[in-house]
Amino acid sequence: MRIYNFDEVIERSNTASVKYDLRKMFFGTEEVIPMWVADMDFKTPPFILDSIKERAEHHVLGYSFRPPEYYNAIVNWLQRHHNWIIKSEWICFSPGIVPALNLAVLAFTKPGDRIIVQPPVYFPFFSAVSSNNRVLSYNQLQMVTDRYQMDYKGLEKLCMKGAAMIIISNPHNPGGNAWREDELEHLADICLKYDVLMVSDEIHADLVNVGYKHTVLASLSNAIAKKTITMTSASKTFNLAALSTASVIISDNKLRKTFNNVVQNLHIDMGNVFGTLATIAAYNQGDKWLEQLIQYIDGNINILDQTLKSDIPEIKMIRPEATYMAWLDCSMLDMDDKALNNFFIKEAGLGLNPGIQFGKGGSSYMRTNLACPKSILEKALGQLKTALEKYRK
Repeated sequence: MRIYNFDEVIERSNTASVKYDLRKMFFGTEEVIPMWVADMDFKTPPFILDSIKERAEHHVLGYSFRPPEYYNAIVNWLQRHHNWIIKSEWICFSPGIVPALNLAVLAFTKPGDRIIVQPPVYFPFFSAVSSNNRVLSYNQLQMVTDRYQMDYKGLEKLCMKGAAMIIISNPHNPGGNAWREDELEHLADICLKYDVLMVSDEIHADLVNVGYKHTVLASLSNAIAKKTITMTSASKTFNLAALSTASVIISDNKLRKTFNNVVQNLHIDMGNVFGTLATIAAYNQGDKWLEQLIQYIDGNINILDQTLKSDIPEIKMIRPEATYMAWLDCSMLDMDDKALNNFFIKEAGLGLNPGIQFGKGGSSYMRTNLACPKSILEKALGQLKTALEKYRK
């Protein structure tokens, strides 16, 4: 079995990398270790790069379509990894998850409709609603014993008022919940009762950490599936974000036709040949690579957890059950959000996502990316420890 090297440090500067080459724009300085954007600092798997190189050698990049192999790869991966049996015709295309969120809002709601989100949550959820002239309804998650819980009473009140849709992050970003079956069933029961369409962003579905499992919302029952729009992609799992290729899985014929009509009317249904081939290679050949990736990220989670507990007790990690992001509770530092962000940038030399970016409930938190070589994580923790030693004085 091939052993993949996740310790290798890849120089990403000057590659038009958002994470590295936009540090000056977002942090005011290039002198930070970037641990913000949710892509990985690991090499994209070689079997994917080989597939892209082989196609590029053909020399002609004309119009292309997604062949049966593309759909079969997705169907087989979902059955193999998530025990979810779907049909290839259920799979719709989107040039990414964030575009898919906006497309779903346009397809299934109308201006003025209320759409529920559960902050703190991935911030493009907010703009997908507000930028399309829909109304945001907030059902804030509750932190209970270091894990987020859904407020089902609050959810039912919002649904009762006439919400058209709820957008959920499953697994949850930034909190790291791998939502349990009973939690999702409770949410779905409420949404079905009030005829609220469920949009489930499951882009982190494969990135479930050691000891946990992912539950596909639409897999729970046929009734739930008929009212669920599932969004997924190989991009987070295999570090393919630049290829702008995602799947929107819709079992209900009417809903699927409505979604596809919007995609086709906007003329964004073609995608790109490299995204297609990368997805096929990822899902057909990526099992062992993913297995080793999860083990490596679990090691990084443990390093962060142990270092915070032993050397930086003022900061507490909400241990992620899924995703390679860690949600850091910095409330013991007693800084306001602006001061906290400045501390990480100017004193610790670290570029993280401020928690307030994720909405209500994110104050005093910072989100960090653990999909990096251990040496980078250890350097970042050393800088944070040194900065806090000065702060304590």
